[in-house]
Amino acid sequence: MNTHEIRPKRLADYVGQEEVRKELSVYLSAAATRGEALDHVLLTGYPGLGKTTLAHIIAEELGSKIHVTSGAVLERPGDLAAILTNLSERDVLFIDEIHRLPAAVEEILYPAMEDFRLDLVVGKGPGARLLKLSLPRFTLVGATTRSGLLSAPLRDRFGITFKLDFYREEELQEILLRTAKVLQIELEPEGALEIAKRARGTPRIANRLLRRIWDFALVEGKSTIDASLAQKALCLMDLDDWGLGPFDRLLIQTIMEKFDGGPVGLDTLATALCEDPRTLEDVYEPFLIRCGFLRRTRRGRVITSKAYEYLGKRSLKDGRLL
Repeated sequence: MNTHEIRPKRLADYVGQEEVRKELSVYLSAAATRGEALDHVLLTGYPGLGKTTLAHIIAEELGSKIHVTSGAVLERPGDLAAILTNLSERDVLFIDEIHRLPAAVEEILYPAMEDFRLDLVVGKGPGARLLKLSLPRFTLVGATTRSGLLSAPLRDRFGITFKLDFYREEELQEILLRTAKVLQIELEPEGALEIAKRARGTPRIANRLLRRIWDFALVEGKSTIDASLAQKALCLMDLDDWGLGPFDRLLIQTIMEKFDGGPVGLDTLATALCEDPRTLEDVYEPFLIRCGFLRRTRRGRVITSKAYEYLGKRSLKDGRLL
């Protein structure tokens, strides 16, 4: 069973992001009443919070077809033009990681979003001419984990913008129970809560942990995931009560022991950890910052007194617990 089957298809089934759901419901109803395409939507937030799921829900609620692509694969204007010219009236075009669009590709999006027109330059040199093609009225849904990298002209062309936040444990518990039902896994509410506590506020991580714990249950000969089994499996995966794993602890320890608690630049830290800077910034740092273990400053990354207490370490600077 793939990821698409465990995703909710309707807005009423979407758990969490209450304010986003309420506001989006109004816009969807208004668009349906007018019989028009929904205004363009920008979804921002950290990975795994449900941006792709929301894009599919928007298409489902509008009764429209969704076309899915990514900013990383649209290398030339012609790549995007081919998609735009195949859209039908009120279709949804979903561009994931839209901040990665090359500038030349982004340029042809402007008239497409504003005037539903595609401007193409045909030919080269003195014989080149501008070809203007009319496009059906469509809805562009852009998703990004790094909204600060979006150009102002592109960002301003989105009429609707939502920022998705981390989920509460109770919301993740509800998501896990729904996923378990779809996957036909026997999951007790207490077991779901144990998983939710370590899911870093992220549905994608929660569902991944559920699958791994179900593997553990099958090997153990258990038919139900309860709190005890969940705790045992999570301990085997080396996830603590915060949901921090070995690499999270290594990151904190590296700043503490190799850089005297910081500040240390992102590239330097990435080199010390043999990891990609973007992975550190997008995957690991947000949750550590949310936990209060890490701070981003102008001079670099700094661990907090809470991180020292968490690891039971003492400051290398003056020998006392910060």
